[in-house]
Amino acid sequence: MMRALQIGSVGSDPELVRQPVPHPGPGEVRLKIAACGLNFADLLMIDGTYQERPTPPYTLGLELAGTVDALGAGVTAPARGTRVAVYAGHGGLAEYGCFDAHRCMALPDTMSFEHAAAFQIAYGTSHLALSHRARLLPGETLLVLGAAGGVGLSAVEIGAHMGARVIAVARGADRLAVAEAAGAAHLIDSDAGGLKAAVRALGGADVVYDTVGGALAREALAATNPGGRYLVIGFASGQVPELPANHLLVKNIALHGFYWGGYQRLAPELVAFSLQTLLGWYAEGALRPHIGATLPLSRATEALALLRGRANTGKIVVTMSG
Repeated sequence: MMRALQIGSVGSDPELVRQPVPHPGPGEVRLKIAACGLNFADLLMIDGTYQERPTPPYTLGLELAGTVDALGAGVTAPARGTRVAVYAGHGGLAEYGCFDAHRCMALPDTMSFEHAAAFQIAYGTSHLALSHRARLLPGETLLVLGAAGGVGLSAVEIGAHMGARVIAVARGADRLAVAEAAGAAHLIDSDAGGLKAAVRALGGADVVYDTVGGALAREALAATNPGGRYLVIGFASGQVPELPANHLLVKNIALHGFYWGGYQRLAPELVAFSLQTLLGWYAEGALRPHIGATLPLSRATEALALLRGRANTGKIVVTMSG
């Protein structure tokens, strides 16, 4: 038997249950899961508002890391004992899970399971959005909204590594200090008001990376330079903004929606190339996931409450021990 954090029905509270250890089907591997990274999408799945909705009951947890301990029919790799990370969409908050073998990403020896569980969605989103969609160039100015969260912080780190001048927007001095340590050149407290004026005083933004939405979005768009690119990443504020299309037209601004999970189907080869690039940067020491909290599976509901409260910086990781 094993433990798993399950959703029994849409809108119900997650519950830690005991159930049989699963057996891998054809094309699958079974992992002994070590760690699972939490994401804002987990909260949307609980509420039944996420764009991908598994049929209940199901186990929460989009991204995870662990060790291959059994192979399904037709699978020869990754071999038993291989340390891997998987973006699965669900199933990560459990002691064991079965996943498609082709989704497994072998980990470098230097990468911990906690770092691996916090890596794929945040860094994959930021790298593909900035390099492939926005075509961020060295010397350009990147404005990151929600810069102290898991995804926003990775955008600060990757943007700085790509040679951009990064303006980080977050709530409060403590959260801004985390963004500064990740490479932000300029810091703006979102609680202070006057975002548009503050960004314009710094020369405006060439690329906006928006994980927040809400009222900040219109101010950020107004501070975007002609020919700029605006990346819609998420809506952590809970409000989907209405951005004026006439501003896009007059200033020749490109608006890009970006959903990393969709690229698993749209361009899987691009996702694979991006992740290998990121693992290379990690091996060089250029990237280090900031994990703001680590809790055991027995306290997974507390971890989700911490995520919902948005008081944490970086990623929240749940480990299966304890």
